[in-house]
Amino acid sequence: MQQTIYSINGTTNGHCRLKSMNFEIPENSISHETQGLSRSRLVVRRGKPFKVTLKSDSWLWNPSTERLVLEVCLVNLPLNKRSFFKDSTIYPGNMHPQSVIIHICSPVQSSVALYELLAHIETRRNDPVYMPLDAHKEEYIKSDYGLVYMGSSSNVSKRPWSFGQYEPGVLEACLKLLEFSPQHLADKNKDYTLRANPVYLSRVVCAMINCNDDLGILEGKWQGSYKNGVKPTDWSGSADILLRWASSKCRPVRYGQCWVFASVLCTVMRVLGIPSRVVTVFNAAHDGNGNMIIEEFYTRTGEKFGMSKDSIWNFHVWVECWMRRPDLGAGCNGWQVVDPTPQEKSEGIFCCGPCPVAAIQHHWLDARYDIPFVCASVDADVVRLIVHNGLVVGKTVDTECVGKLIYTKSIGSDKPENLTPTYKPDKSKRMCIMSPNLNVTLKIVGVPKLGEPIHICVTITNQSNNPRVLVGHINAQVKEYDSSPSEAFWDAQTEVQIQPFSVTTLNHTISHCKYQSFLAGDDIVNLAVVLKDMMTKETFLAAEEFSISPPQITIQIEGGNSIQVKKECTVLVSFTNCLSTALYEAVLTVQGAGLLEGKQVAKIILLQPGEKIEKKVSITATSPGTKLLMATLSHSNKPNIISRWYHTVPVTA
Repeated sequence: MQQTIYSINGTTNGHCRLKSMNFEIPENSISHETQGLSRSRLVVRRGKPFKVTLKSDSWLWNPSTERLVLEVCLVNLPLNKRSFFKDSTIYPGNMHPQSVIIHICSPVQSSVALYELLAHIETRRNDPVYMPLDAHKEEYIKSDYGLVYMGSSSNVSKRPWSFGQYEPGVLEACLKLLEFSPQHLADKNKDYTLRANPVYLSRVVCAMINCNDDLGILEGKWQGSYKNGVKPTDWSGSADILLRWASSKCRPVRYGQCWVFASVLCTVMRVLGIPSRVVTVFNAAHDGNGNMIIEEFYTRTGEKFGMSKDSIWNFHVWVECWMRRPDLGAGCNGWQVVDPTPQEKSEGIFCCGPCPVAAIQHHWLDARYDIPFVCASVDADVVRLIVHNGLVVGKTVDTECVGKLIYTKSIGSDKPENLTPTYKPDKSKRMCIMSPNLNVTLKIVGVPKLGEPIHICVTITNQSNNPRVLVGHINAQVKEYDSSPSEAFWDAQTEVQIQPFSVTTLNHTISHCKYQSFLAGDDIVNLAVVLKDMMTKETFLAAEEFSISPPQITIQIEGGNSIQVKKECTVLVSFTNCLSTALYEAVLTVQGAGLLEGKQVAKIILLQPGEKIEKKVSITATSPGTKLLMATLSHSNKPNIISRWYHTVPVTA
């Protein structure tokens, strides 16, 4: 029989809520066969559980905000030399409002000695990433399904994303990521110690999502051919990316863009237990010189061209992580921006953050990390210059364009939550440089849809006591969300006479036949109008960017939307050509991780206006959760990608 250990004098602490500790000596003595060894002390044997009952006059503790901590330590030793064994030895028993039964098992290698049992209640807020509400934990840690918002601020689209943290091999890939970080490779012991700090951990993971200066997961690519990898728009989940990286001896996965980088980061952080969410900033500025000003250049006919080192992305996606910031003070606790898309270096590495959202809102520019860069991303001023023969002939300043809208998925809902007020300071006292006598605005009427006319409205307000004769141009250019636009595909000249203190509107229409050779679904258009006063020679500019919605692909699951694990179901995917022109070599592709093996394809040589192409597929879910079906319609016309749609599939066990 093993040697015995002795436990005496239980001590309680916890704001007087723990009133007594009952060692249940008669019952434990029988269980441990130690009857008669002591009448006042509990004598137990190693490696076998013993029972203790804790009592109180009220609720012992609130499990959502507090926890019970037991410490067993050697008696008659200085405090700094005492031997402890803690929570890992505790097994919960029955719990009642005013008492709780617990079981403690001493290690088989514990010393034969006299021990003291200490019990106290500890607030969970000591956990630097603790979130008190279950709904928040469910959405920001446990949920493996999310939405990424894209498009433009005037026409927001959403892309479902499977975070996939429960897919086989994902946990191991996340742990491998930590072990291949430069910090771990340089000093394993130091890295293990610092990983308890979510500020440190988020910077390590953020840098490892991109491969710019380490063995990171994703290689970014924003233009040119993607034939040597996967086009960023073809990804729909994180698991495939993480597993490819882990199985390829840490070779970077090709290719990612901002929403892919951010979604993979969100997956890793949730796996590591740090609450995280994907956030989209519409009209996000990249301010290279840190002056909070973005310059844009236009010709006298309204064409925008890329002379500036700064840029504005129609949308940019990053991650917010929830944590305390003891290094900055309580005012910076809460959501922190962590951006893994490689843009600028932060203290020598390609990462960004964690940057407190509260510090961004209040422009605390000296706080760590990367506050000036992120502040500019959501709050820089845009100076638009009209240039002719190397000279600036007109200028406007827009203080509202950047960070116009900031979205994330709502808790328990597919609706967006507007985070803009949490990022943006009050600009009511800021001045906007504009003509005191004439104001020009540009607006898209309705939501532009592929195949339908695009309606434009220019509003001119004459605030002077003189009539004006204005002539000018309105111009439309296709652009990528992260770059300058290409050549104009449509323009119109305009002339208007406007009376003193009056308002005039000009309406223009871009027909489908004018843009069908240039625009595909989800494409973005830069629109600008330049007007010149023929008397004063003043020049005025207004600009707007918008995205165009693709035609719908219909995805229908027979028998209802929800399916069961390992039960085969049929899905009908169809597309009806709503355009006025025929589509050549139309291809309808269906795929879905965890539902389909590979891709299912339907082809038709000629899809006339009003005709339908469809594909019936059988799906079988391999695990419960929310899965995604993705359908894409392409054709040989230019541009060749026309539509991409997603359908969420709830899977029950």
